[in-house]
Amino acid sequence: MHVTCGIDWAEDHHDVAVVDSDARMLGKLRISDDAAGFQDLLRLLVENGDSPDDPVPIAIEASRGLLVACLRASGRRVYAINPMAVARYRDRHVVSRKKSDRQDALVLANILRTDAGQHRPLPDDSDLARAIAVLARAQQDAVWDRTRAHNRLRSHLREYYPAILEAFADKRERLLAREARAILAIAPTPAEAARLTRSRLRAAVTRAGRQRRIDAETDRLLGVLRRISLRQPALVETAMGRQTLALLAQLDAACRACDDLARDTEELFLQHPDAEIITSFPGLAALTGARILAEIGDDRTRFDTARDLKAYAGSAPVTRESGKSRRVSHRRNSRLAETGRHWAFAALTASPGAHAHYNRRRDTGDRYHAALRRLFNRMLGQLHHCLTTRQKFDEAIAFAPPALPPFAAAA
Repeated sequence: MHVTCGIDWAEDHHDVAVVDSDARMLGKLRISDDAAGFQDLLRLLVENGDSPDDPVPIAIEASRGLLVACLRASGRRVYAINPMAVARYRDRHVVSRKKSDRQDALVLANILRTDAGQHRPLPDDSDLARAIAVLARAQQDAVWDRTRAHNRLRSHLREYYPAILEAFADKRERLLAREARAILAIAPTPAEAARLTRSRLRAAVTRAGRQRRIDAETDRLLGVLRRISLRQPALVETAMGRQTLALLAQLDAACRACDDLARDTEELFLQHPDAEIITSFPGLAALTGARILAEIGDDRTRFDTARDLKAYAGSAPVTRESGKSRRVSHRRNSRLAETGRHWAFAALTASPGAHAHYNRRRDTGDRYHAALRRLFNRMLGQLHHCLTTRQKFDEAIAFAPPALPPFAAAA
């Protein structure tokens, strides 16, 4: 690379530095975060040899945003450098540990000048894949928000209203169930629950969507809610009921966001050409498949081998060795690792081969999570192969028994 560019990203402005192969500063500039600033950046690059046939590569600490999107749309290679790596590179040039935005832009430009081969440009994913990533990550965030809202409400109810928790303790969704939220909306305190009539409670259960055994469920809930239990003082209980309504509103909003984003994500994912291959794998439905695609993208040159993909996902082991110390652990991509755990768990019942592989790992001494991670690691390699060769999952090939040696087969 003859010329490299570094951009120190900030909220309302960006510092730019351009250097040549001898580390000479060719130009520096502070641009605004708008269209005029982007034009100034392009002008600086053109003045220093940028052309459509040989665009100047750019290093920046951010991987998303309007500036990055415009740079990628212009056909330039954009390298997203981890801020921790930039801090360590900075120590190579400045012993005093001083820091400035202009200096960081220069450090970023020099990173590409000296170690471009050690860093990867942002993947060339399609617009459809990037749109799926936006929705899939937003839906996953909404699920985490819903879990936090549920836990806050549950913790609050334990302080004054244990009957409502007992009423839905056997339900899989607990307070996330529509029946639980419908009853809390009309009876946020034990006093109001005790005054509920059978007809009003039955109407709430029906409104929540129950279609079978409505009368039996109504009678069961009445028995639990009218049971004598410990109570807070009346004034305190009323105040806590108002807090419950506020927490319930947050939980309802989180549940609606999860459902709406899941529907939009699945609809968009099914339009992608990789969707048919991804959902052919056991344990991967439209939503979990969209999360997988969101993290690995559809740029097939991003991961040259299955090993690269496994390392990125955090499912492959990592050895840290120094002297007599040796420790084997694993990386962690929080979103992909979370989805991989669900994928591997669902595959246990959907694929005999996956279940047999999991059992073998447990027999060798792996604990539950380690065995699931190893199963995810294997199936991730299979997914890489299928996407590369454009073929669907085949159980007989994916988990074929190992071939016997010739002498063993003859025996």
